Amino acid sequence: MARYLALYRHFLFQRFKILLEYRVNFIIGMASTVIQQSAWLLTIWVVMRQAPALAGWGLSEVMLVYGLVTLAQSLNHMFADNLWIIGWGYVRSGQFDRFLVRPIDPLFHLLADRFCHDGLGHFATGAVLVGAALVQLQIALTPLTALYLAAAVLSGGVIFFALNLITATTAFWIVESIPITQMVFNMHEFAKYPLTIYHQGIRVLLTWIIPYGFASFYPASYLLGRDVGALAWLGPVVAAVLAVISYRVWQFGLKHYAGTGS
Repeated sequence: MARYLALYRHFLFQRFKILLEYRVNFIIGMASTVIQQSAWLLTIWVVMRQAPALAGWGLSEVMLVYGLVTLAQSLNHMFADNLWIIGWGYVRSGQFDRFLVRPIDPLFHLLADRFCHDGLGHFATGAVLVGAALVQLQIALTPLTALYLAAAVLSGGVIFFALNLITATTAFWIVESIPITQMVFNMHEFAKYPLTIYHQGIRVLLTWIIPYGFASFYPASYLLGRDVGALAWLGPVVAAVLAVISYRVWQFGLKHYAGTGS
C-alpha cells in the first residue's frame, strides 16, 4: 500500500507539472465546470420558482441533495476520469499493453496515468452548495455530522467509480465503451433531486440497481432528520460491495483482453 501511495504521489506530481505548463488551460478547465454546474443550478432554481416545494422538499433541501451528489461525482471525475477513454484512448491504440508489462497493477496504472483537474471545479461547487445549505437549514456541523458527511461523500465517490469501472470494462470486448458508460452515468442526473418525486420503479433503480441515491438522497434525508430507516447508513456497505463486484468484473475482462493488433 505504501508503495502505491508513493507511486501515486509521483504520478500526481508529474501531472501537475504538465498542467502548470498550460496554466490557462488549467483555469479554463476548472471555470468551465463551474459554469456548467451553474447552468444546472439555474434550471433547478427556475423549476423551484414554479413549484416551491417538490414532494415537500424546499430549495435549500434540494440544494443539499444536489451538492452531495456533485461532491461524490467530483471525486470520480478527478481520480478515475481515465475510465471514460479506456476504449479509444488505450485499447484501440494499443497503449493499454504497456500497463500489462509493468510491475504494478494495471488498474492502478490506468487511474494514476491521468488526474482530471476539471473535477476541482465540481468539488468546489458541491462544497459551496452543501455549506450554504447547512447554514440556511440551520444544521450544526458537529464532529459527528462532519464524519457522516465525509463518509457519505467518499461512499458516493466509490459508487460512481465502481459503476464506471463495470461499464468501462466492456471496452475489452467492444472497444468503444463510452455509450454504455454514458448511459449508466447519466442516471445520476435523477439523483440530483429527492427520490420521493419519482415513480416507485425509479426509486428502486436508484437504490438497489444503479445506487446513486446513496450519494445524495439518503444522506441528505438523514441530515435533514427525515426518516429513511437503515438506508441512511448503508452507503458505505453498498459502496464496498459494489467496489468488490466492479473489481471482479475488471479482472474477468482483463483475462479476456486480447489487444486490437494496433
